[in-house]
Amino acid sequence: MSLRVRFPPSPTGFLHVGRARTAIFNWLFARRNGGTLVLRIEDTDRERSSDEMTRTILDGMRWLGLDWDEGPFFQSEGVARHRADALDLVARGRAYRDFSTDEEVEADRAYQHQSGEGQPWRARALAQAPGISDERAAAGEPYAIRFHVPDGVTAWDDLVHGERRFENQEIADFVILRQDGSPTYNLAVVSDDAEMAISHVVRGDDHLSNTPKQILIYEALERPVPVFGHLPMILGSDGKRLSSRHGAVSVEEYRDHGILPWALVNFLALLGWSPGDDREVMEIEELVEAFSLERVVKKSAVFDPEKLEWLNGRHLDRAPAARLVPIVRDALTSGDPEGREEVDQGRLVDAIAAVKGSVRTVRALAEQVDPLVRDDFRYEEKAAGKAWREP
Repeated sequence: MSLRVRFPPSPTGFLHVGRARTAIFNWLFARRNGGTLVLRIEDTDRERSSDEMTRTILDGMRWLGLDWDEGPFFQSEGVARHRADALDLVARGRAYRDFSTDEEVEADRAYQHQSGEGQPWRARALAQAPGISDERAAAGEPYAIRFHVPDGVTAWDDLVHGERRFENQEIADFVILRQDGSPTYNLAVVSDDAEMAISHVVRGDDHLSNTPKQILIYEALERPVPVFGHLPMILGSDGKRLSSRHGAVSVEEYRDHGILPWALVNFLALLGWSPGDDREVMEIEELVEAFSLERVVKKSAVFDPEKLEWLNGRHLDRAPAARLVPIVRDALTSGDPEGREEVDQGRLVDAIAAVKGSVRTVRALAEQVDPLVRDDFRYEEKAAGKAWREP
């Protein structure tokens, strides 16, 4: 079986570092094993999704150097298939139509809140005589479709966590198709992954609770169940889940701050994974050669901005000056594309070589290089007066 993984960002926000780390792990896994990386944009949340966010995500991946082999595909294009799979599950007796009214839904919530048990929606569905559900649907009565969770245990051998087991009785019958005909996440992702022949699903720990539901759907549809691996979460320095309160968290912000793309890939790859030796500063080729999911740890990783800047400084120091020229030129002429032609290539290479070992960001490097490659600059008056006493 050929290895096929996917990266499925939702275009409801920027490419933040958590998403980027997931993309990097999937990319490294595919490249190390001669596999295929599929890019799928999960845009079924039409109210929150936007073309701008899609472009931002794609630009972020390209900037990081994460190429994909197939796609981008859009989840919204598969809605008809999602609905067909939901109805197939009804026909197989593995799901049922839920005709609950708004009043009944509210009463169900109150009952569950008080008792903490029972599934009134299942009882109502099973109480119908055979064929009544089909008749009500044919008459145009609105309904959702719920997956009928069977008795027993759902287990899998996770690539990171080892054996995982969930008691099915802890999983209530869950909606897979809403009343408006739109699929829920668990149905759509299973339908898409099965259609795309995804062999391995590598994603964050926050999806662990979704996995038993998805395995049940795979089995009910009689589709091959992929191998799952769940990556440790990324935390801030305060031990809480990384968020905007910890500062810049999007790939674009770190780019604008002056972080090199290959340095950011290096840094994120080491969040939850180790090459098995003391190496920290690694080029992309080294990461690909050393990568394996067996060395991903279970413990959450801590995002340390200071460590990122240190690592970025090491990459700046070891990079040939010529490799940094396009990046530094862009920083020097930001907002002035025509100015790029005015920067002398030879002087720029020499200037970068002279100072790149003493800075940690591209922004700082550009600031030090700027007076060395231009003639239209001013000396700081106080410093000049102190240093140049003679005319």
